[in-house]
Amino acid sequence: MDDRLAMAISHWAPRFTTNGVTAADFDRITRDLPSWDEWCSAWSTVAAEHEQLGRDALKAGRTISAGAHLSRAAVYFHFAKFLFVSDLVQMRTAHERAVTCLTDALPYLDPPGRRVEVPFEGARLAGVLRQPAGPGPHPAMIMISGLDSAKEELRSTEDLFLERGIATFSVDGPGQGEAEYDLAIRGDWEVPGAAIIDQLSTEEGVDPDRIGIWGVSLGGYYAPRVASGDPRVKACIALAGPYAFDDGWDSRPILTREAFRVRSKSADMETARRRSAELTMAGRAGLITCPLLAVMGKLDRLIPWQQAQRLVEEASGPAQLLLLEKGNHGCANLAPFHRQVTADWAAEQLGGMVRY
Repeated sequence: MDDRLAMAISHWAPRFTTNGVTAADFDRITRDLPSWDEWCSAWSTVAAEHEQLGRDALKAGRTISAGAHLSRAAVYFHFAKFLFVSDLVQMRTAHERAVTCLTDALPYLDPPGRRVEVPFEGARLAGVLRQPAGPGPHPAMIMISGLDSAKEELRSTEDLFLERGIATFSVDGPGQGEAEYDLAIRGDWEVPGAAIIDQLSTEEGVDPDRIGIWGVSLGGYYAPRVASGDPRVKACIALAGPYAFDDGWDSRPILTREAFRVRSKSADMETARRRSAELTMAGRAGLITCPLLAVMGKLDRLIPWQQAQRLVEEASGPAQLLLLEKGNHGCANLAPFHRQVTADWAAEQLGGMVRY
């Protein structure tokens, strides 16, 4: 097993199984892989099996099953491409199938979803809007992925907010998902964030005065960066986000650094390192006045937990840190110990449904 493959398996197994991959599938896909070069094709093969289950269910009129199978296939195709920047053609093929599977699943999810596109700098930021049952307008949570994730990965997290009466808008920003081919990673996320909030505020059933923002990993930087520049954000959740992304650059796995180089559209690693310094909350954290919840694992190998502590200490509004002693990056290995807490906190801040 080569180093890149070993890193992917050891670092990300809990994340995969928390976000929709069955443990048995994870094992059968990764158990006999000889090298990272086979990663995308191996995941795509099993993703296609789940897609076929969905297509068969759809033909038979079993729409609940179709939605479940197709949304699962989208997750598998997403994980086929998530860090596979060594073969961009193969990566994009898997990604396109992920997008297709999720789009086809949206009408059959509970609650259903709807694709929304946000015009931005000559391109578009594609997102999925889901709203809870019952009369609106509903509070809404903008959901921002990280360096290697995209909206196709967020179903299980969306459901936590939806259960509490909060609409979700999972969106691919610059350097992410559907936007990564046209738009580079950028540090000033208050700019695309404003465009996303502008669009969401016009959607029927959404209360523009009760919008929160959640982000994971690099999205855990993007979310507070948006909150630092837009008073329309009423609550902010930063899960495993960096304060300054260049801090610890050399110690990060090569897969992470390669993905950043490609998605920041940097010509080489040294340029990527310099670009990473543009992603910082220095001079911005103090501008956050809305309630802030930072969640971090003390065993995070990508982002030192002290960065979350610094964000909380510098924020001007009410801020708290949920630090999990044995949590990994994203705390996926301890999902029950933070996901429900986070969703309840969001409901309290935004006026969703909180049941005790």
